[in-house]
Amino acid sequence: MIKNIESALAPAPIGPYSQGIAFGNQVWVSGCIALRPGADNLVQDTIEEETRVVMDNLKAIVEASGSSMAKIVKTTIFLTDMKTFPVVNQVYGSYFVSPYPARETVEVSALPKGARVEISCVTML
Repeated sequence: MIKNIESALAPAPIGPYSQGIAFGNQVWVSGCIALRPGADNLVQDTIEEETRVVMDNLKAIVEASGSSMAKIVKTTIFLTDMKTFPVVNQVYGSYFVSPYPARETVEVSALPKGARVEISCVTML
């Protein structure tokens, strides 16, 4: 059975998608950008702060599913500028302990609402 995952601690979807979907013992979390719940504007003071808000949103959805950051098995990071990778990687890494999730990082030409970083994940329940 497919179950919708929602968290009031993360921003509502800005399109026809769910924050997360659980099926069996896995949860797929949609890409998170640096929106705060109820806000229309991105947090973009620095790439560090933007990444921190993205990771806090991801964490809120993961925890709303009944899982935890320690059970994330796969992430995907989308960046509009690969030069920001060292800072994004440092903030991202502060949310995990070994064994770290499998991951890929991809540079893209644009992200929703002008975001510079978007991160999605798959976690186990």
